[in-house]
Amino acid sequence: MVESLIELRHDLHRCPELSGMEKQTARRIIRFLKPLKPDLLFEKIGGYGIMAVFDSGQSGPEVLFRADMDALPIAETNRFDHRSQFPGIAHKCGHDGHSAILAGLAAFIASNPPQKGKFLLLFQPAEESGKGAVSVLSDQAFRQFHPEYCFALHNLPGYDQHTVIIRNGTFAAASRGMIIRLKSRPAQSGVHDKSSSPATAMAQLMANLPKLSGSGPFSGYNDFVLLSLVYGSLGTPAFGTTPGEAVIMVSLRAYLDADMEKLITKATAMVKEHAGISQIDYEISYSDEFPAVINHPDAVNLITDVAFALRLKVIEAGLPFRWSEDFAHFALQSKAALFGIGAGTSVLPLHDPDYDFPDVIIPTGISIWNQLYLKLAFNK
Repeated sequence: MVESLIELRHDLHRCPELSGMEKQTARRIIRFLKPLKPDLLFEKIGGYGIMAVFDSGQSGPEVLFRADMDALPIAETNRFDHRSQFPGIAHKCGHDGHSAILAGLAAFIASNPPQKGKFLLLFQPAEESGKGAVSVLSDQAFRQFHPEYCFALHNLPGYDQHTVIIRNGTFAAASRGMIIRLKSRPAQSGVHDKSSSPATAMAQLMANLPKLSGSGPFSGYNDFVLLSLVYGSLGTPAFGTTPGEAVIMVSLRAYLDADMEKLITKATAMVKEHAGISQIDYEISYSDEFPAVINHPDAVNLITDVAFALRLKVIEAGLPFRWSEDFAHFALQSKAALFGIGAGTSVLPLHDPDYDFPDVIIPTGISIWNQLYLKLAFNK
């Protein structure tokens, strides 16, 4: 079975698809799931998402296991046989491995049908864009279900292989991309002193916006927040014309959703202030919006109990991770836990062009899912 799951992972890796475009990825997963004969098999859920449902027909917990399946717009530089066949697109976050692990759980449940409860195995699209979980939750097919527990895992380079990394409360930060447009009317550069320009406001904002970062009450927050400049542009390369528009893009991160709102309020007020001083207009929009992933103690305890039962090393993360995950939306609806599986200390970081999910941790992920399933479906 492990060999067939590794083969599935390699097949998914060869044919990666970006967020919202996972049509062939879904077909490959469906081909694996159909022979397992789940009680229900939903296609095109929240986009190209797939959900297999195993229903005991008896009262018991309703539980969601979730894997992401989209790839990234990164050109792969590896040369192994299963390298990406699509230029500029590759599985550089390990979603191919996460999907293979969940497929392994599907095979196990098919051989060990539940005695109680209902189990939903979701292969979710569009995690990287932050849109997939919201689309799934609003999909009519999904809305008939109300999972009590939701679980997801993510491989974590930098930790010993097979270790389990978990944390109560915030596991991964909230993040949001803020796009600031400063607008005035372009003018002939020889009379720029008689017209308004976004240049001064842009310079002031680029210098002062990062100062809104901080941590704790002395900074006006409850916990850590970070504002990072990621892009800036001003006018066009024309010496005879003053700029009519400036664009600033900043990345906002916070360990708590409440602090994210405070950061947005402060940043918006600063933009308004500097636009007013320069007598120009402004617009603010947002992209890539992720709430914080807040793990529930009951779900965390289940994961920890299973890891100890399997004699896996458990590491409690001291601080939340600064990256974001749209699994956060499920955590707003149910008792949820997102945890990490160590991918190895010599594995390249996620999103590196040379990164490849380590097949050796696939059995570990399946064992955790299987044991958790047995605990919930059979009280084992």
